[in-house]
Amino acid sequence: MINFDYDNRVAVVTGGSSGIGLATVRVLLRSGARVALCARNEGRLNDVLSVLQRDFGNDKVFAKSLSVLEPEEVSSFAKDVENRFGQCDLLVNNAGQGRVSTFADTMDDDWRAEYELKLFSQIYPIRAFQPMLKQANGAIVAVNSLLAYQPEPHMVCTSSARAGVQNLLKSLSIELAPDIRVNSVLLGLVESGQWTRRFAEREDQNQSRSEWYGILAKQKGIPLARLGDPVEAANAIAFLGSTSASYITGAQLEVSGGLSRHI
Repeated sequence: MINFDYDNRVAVVTGGSSGIGLATVRVLLRSGARVALCARNEGRLNDVLSVLQRDFGNDKVFAKSLSVLEPEEVSSFAKDVENRFGQCDLLVNNAGQGRVSTFADTMDDDWRAEYELKLFSQIYPIRAFQPMLKQANGAIVAVNSLLAYQPEPHMVCTSSARAGVQNLLKSLSIELAPDIRVNSVLLGLVESGQWTRRFAEREDQNQSRSEWYGILAKQKGIPLARLGDPVEAANAIAFLGSTSASYITGAQLEVSGGLSRHI
């Protein structure tokens, strides 16, 4: 179990109630941070908050239900974090799943919705937390996808939006320097609710989860022959946000089991 130095630091995690977001919240809390998380599903968020408060203490965790696509809600969240914790040292932008579609079957409204989600889920939180991050010489870590550099034809809309996000982050790493570092993780196939649902719908219901994931990894050509664990992605996020990465900005760290084919 890896612990990073987050004593006396405050982290904010969007999309923090499940999957990689929740794993990141837990890694940061174990590493000494106080953490504020947000997500849309209020019921699930409250359930998660209760468990986190039990495990780490009421004074360590704050949660609020909101949509990262509503700028007023995000700004209000930033004010709540400032009132509760007084600072923000790390912003982890982790919101949005992939859209499976080809160019032929992606409608105009789908394009607009996908670009709005991927880009503004970065823009609104960064804008809201920028003053606190600047004051703290803080860091932003965006959770992005390997699709940004290695697009898939069946995910043409998401792939292009992910590339746009990566370009935005590179620009911000220059504009916000030297006060704020901006980096990203590029994910390959990591276990998530999406893959759990696909496993439940598998054709051969006698296949175990490990068997099904192993076949999937082989089909996808993953050299490490398995899907990633959310904690493995969370460790990469925590590293990039930590003082151990203090001279890293404008970079991307692949967490893909070797799936990438680009140089």
